[in-house]
Amino acid sequence: MRAIVITTDPVLLSFAKSVLADAGLEADLTDQFTSSIEGSVGILPSRLMVRDEVWDAARAALVEAGLAADVVPPDVASERSGEGT
Repeated sequence: MRAIVITTDPVLLSFAKSVLADAGLEADLTDQFTSSIEGSVGILPSRLMVRDEVWDAARAALVEAGLAADVVPPDVASERSGEGT
């Protein structure tokens, strides 16, 4: 799994996940409970994760939806996946 969006904005995460679902791509939201524990300070981001093999398609779907600025660069996505890929 690789991160495609990393943010503290729950609306952005919801929209991005919806865009991916509409494109037929499965995405998992991680760290949402960790970030909610810290309250409303907004310092702990959540990650929207996709499978490695669909990362490029997910990126394309998000860019087409106007979220290019929110997509994690490929090199950062691998580093922050927690998978060591």
